[in-house]
Amino acid sequence: MSDQMPDSAPQFLTVGEGEAARQIAMLVRPAQAGNGAPALVWLSGYRSDMSGTKAVELDGLAAELGLACIRLDYSGHGLSGGNFGEGTISRWLEEALAVIRHVAPDQVILVGSSMGGWIALRLAQELARQGGVTLPKLAGMVLIAPAPDFTSELIEPNLKAKERKSLAERGYFEERSQYSPEPNIYTRALIEDGRKNRVLDGIIETGCPVHILQGMKDADVPHAHAMKLVEHLPADDVVLTFVRDGDHRLSRPGDIALLLSAVKGIIRSSTNRQMPA
Repeated sequence: MSDQMPDSAPQFLTVGEGEAARQIAMLVRPAQAGNGAPALVWLSGYRSDMSGTKAVELDGLAAELGLACIRLDYSGHGLSGGNFGEGTISRWLEEALAVIRHVAPDQVILVGSSMGGWIALRLAQELARQGGVTLPKLAGMVLIAPAPDFTSELIEPNLKAKERKSLAERGYFEERSQYSPEPNIYTRALIEDGRKNRVLDGIIETGCPVHILQGMKDADVPHAHAMKLVEHLPADDVVLTFVRDGDHRLSRPGDIALLLSAVKGIIRSSTNRQMPA
């Protein structure tokens, strides 16, 4: 199908300089001519990439509505270059910001899953801080099982003695993954950098509507974490939707329908005109 063409043609952007340079893969769907609605930006979770179910469904919604859609793989993920073991929130945030600056939409709606929710919240802070002509206006956010500050809030307090020993001696520890035969690897650099990127230590001002989707049977990010995030967003129009039997991925057909409905709601509120229901 012609509207799926961008899927087969990733573009690459060099981010960083010298030894820190890495090739970041992105899939960019242009908006239909004359469509001034915000571009959708997909931000994946830890060890996920832009070809996952939710990312592809979001791109399909963009095709249906004639919107621009931007997806990227962080370094060490998917089609991008770079070493996963060197990845940190700061590094992946730098890459997301560079891609957005490169594509240069006027407005964006950030859609972040798990760790991508943390990066979305940091992006909101950076867009507000850096602002100006080179960065877009933030029109809204949809966060799926968001995991802001997961390194300091969810990992560090639960470290076992052998994991602390591995971090001290090897600089990382491994943990079995529910989603892959390969273990999750958490580095000392990721954890230390996570402390510098904390967002749950004060009021977060996104200046836009926020819709959070959270499964109540999420084994990775407890639903109390989503409630804590809401407490840090007192100035924004926030909707929190709990999925009673939802897991961390929220990738079932009903979950996807909920996601696309949430995105349409943010589009409506940002454009003040009716979109297809």
